[in-house]
Parts: sequence; C-alpha cells; structure tokens
Amino acid sequence: MSFDIGEAAGLLGRTETRVAEAHSEPAQLLQATLDRDIDSFKTGAPLPLLWHWLYFPPLVRQSRLGEDGHTQDSGLLPVVPFLPRRMWAGSRLRSDKPLRVGDRLTRRSEVVSLTPKIGGSGRLLFITIRHSLNGSSGGSIVEEQDVALREPAGARTPPGKPAMPTAFDYEDVITPTPTLLFRFSALTFNAHRIHYDEPYATQVEGYDGLVVHGPLLAVLMLDLVDRVSPGMVSAFDFKAVNPAFVPHPLAVRATTTEVGFALRVESAGRIASTGSVTVARLGAPR
Repeated sequence: MSFDIGEAAGLLGRTETRVAEAHSEPAQLLQATLDRDIDSFKTGAPLPLLWHWLYFPPLVRQSRLGEDGHTQDSGLLPVVPFLPRRMWAGSRLRSDKPLRVGDRLTRRSEVVSLTPKIGGSGRLLFITIRHSLNGSSGGSIVEEQDVALREPAGARTPPGKPAMPTAFDYEDVITPTPTLLFRFSALTFNAHRIHYDEPYATQVEGYDGLVVHGPLLAVLMLDLVDRVSPGMVSAFDFKAVNPAFVPHPLAVRATTTEVGFALRVESAGRIASTGSVTVARLGAPR
C-alpha cells in the first residue's frame, strides 16, 4: 500500500556536494571509543570503511533542530509534516580503494528514490540517498543510505520475534552504556535525543530505554571483522531489524562465507541488525 507524499515528491534528484579534510584526530577518537589502539591512524593510513561518517556531520544551526534533536531540513531530506520521526534503516557500500587519513574528501550526494509504504507502525517514507566519495589519494566509496521517515510516536511498537539460535565463528560482546552512546553521538554530531535523553526516549518516543545508534551497530560489526581478519573491506551491506537498548549486551557475531562474513548483532534475545561483508584479503585472527 502507498500514499501521497505531497511536495516531497519534487525533491527526487536533489543533490549536494561537500568537501572535508580527513584529519587523524576524529579517527583516533573513534578508535578510542571502540577501545582500540589509537596509534595506527597516522597520515596516509587507510580509513576503515564507514569512518567517512566522521567527516561529514550535519552542518545545521541550533535553531533548525526539531524537538527530537534532528534537523528540520538537512538540505537533502524532505520535510514531511505528518512524518516527523527519522530512522536510519541501512546502507550498501562499495569501495575499490580505501580513503586515507590526510585526504581531501569530496562527497556528492543525490536523492535517488522516494518510496512511500504503509506498514504495521503506520505510514513510512523510505528515502535512498547515494553518496559518492572520492579522496585525494585515489580512494573512493559509493554508499546508498536508506532513511525512513515515520509518523509521530504513539503506542509502543511490539518487540520483534526472538532470534533463532544459529552457529557462528566469531563473537564480541559489548555492553552499551550512556557514555558510549554519548561519545558516538558527539563524534558524528548526532543530536537525536533517543540516544542520550532517557526520559525523552521512554516517555515521548515510547522506547524501552536509550537507543543504540544503528550506525554504531554497523561500526561494531566491521570492528569485529577487522579484529579477526585484517584487510580491506570492499563491500558492506547492513540493515536495521530491531532497536537495541542500554544496558542490554550486544552480541556481535560473524560467520565466515566464501567472500567474507555474514554478520548479526543480537540484543535482549532479538536481532538488532544484520550485515554482509566482502573482504579483499582474509588474514589470521589477531
């Protein structure tokens, strides 16, 4: 089922171009947030896939933030008054050569699809934005990012089905804390209140607690891949399935495939996110 999205339909094809310098400090700060050695990010070092998110935070004035902390108009995402809530639903990324610390980065973004749907939680507008990034050292990334616009918060969404037990080859268990979520929000300049304001998250949005960022779950999946098989990730797809909440532990699990790994994050007995990775080179665990 579908519905009329009004003036938002005219935003298909909207573009934006930004430039940034890939300084080492944001990468070192994220490495510290992941409890990893920060000495590996000198000028010229390859940036792990996804870490370009550190260099293109939303450049929005404080007065343009909504009640939930999100931007009212990002320049790319349309304003749909009856769909005020926003959720990052997943991404698909491809990279033939990594970006590097010290690069001058250029990112061209385009709204490539607008898909209205009606689901169990009401009306949804799925927006796909294609980001094409190029670094001055020759690296590149193409990311298709899916964002869902949702209706105002109402009754609590029923939890998803319990995860079925499956075999896996590697696992890392992380207990999310408010400080972990705060650090990640600060690094990505994410002001969405569900990640740091528990009364707002539970009483207004109807969640069970502070919500772990979907992009943070994606970073944790690739961090596990890097720990067990260092090498370039040439492709990564991930999808949000259920919200994960503080303080329930996150079980990040990887299963070896012919081309890389199948990934999932479980929290409180349910799948929070899934992913698949293609690696250019498999290495020994470290």
